[in-house]
Amino acid sequence: QEVFADDWNFASGEILQGPNWVAPLEMHGSIFARGIADGPDENVSALAFTLHAAISSAKKRIRVVTPYFVPDITLLSALGVAACRGIEVDIVIPQHGNLRLVEWAAWSQLEEVLSYGCRVWLTSAPFDHSKLMTVDGLWTLFGSSNWDARSLRLNFEHNIEAHDQSFAEKIDAIIEDKIARSKPLTLEDVVRRPFWQKFRDSLARLGSPYL
Repeated sequence: QEVFADDWNFASGEILQGPNWVAPLEMHGSIFARGIADGPDENVSALAFTLHAAISSAKKRIRVVTPYFVPDITLLSALGVAACRGIEVDIVIPQHGNLRLVEWAAWSQLEEVLSYGCRVWLTSAPFDHSKLMTVDGLWTLFGSSNWDARSLRLNFEHNIEAHDQSFAEKIDAIIEDKIARSKPLTLEDVVRRPFWQKFRDSLARLGSPYL
């Protein structure tokens, strides 16, 4: 409610007040979780900080499911450092996206990701729009954000992080099912792609800060 009211005020200038907008809430469930709001009206990117903290704290494995994978160099480096530390890093993305420029920009980064030792899995149709992340089977992130500049800098986003082993294991099971039905992408697959595709993808990557 607070996030909606803040975003509404930013967009319209209107302040939402009264019981119709700020109704009393009761606690439900036992999972320790919190909402993470982010957007262009914030001075600090709470989402980026959360992702970096989660990646750097991983001890065993990191799993990411996203429809759009065009992270900035800092997140790419963080994943690479994690893989070099021996952390299992699995990235699940659609084999064919619904936005060509974003798909091409993503492909331009996959060689780097694979060279670090991360594993990439390509899901077949229908287009998977899931946004999930787990760390060590203990921590989960889900919500509206993708791994791209729009979510990290330009869009209003809201995600939930949950610190609960049972919940994380359930999300991990969902991700494992996606991986079982996916095609593994190898470094060789990316390297042997035609020059024109690599050139096209590199051009698309130039626009990644706005994709």
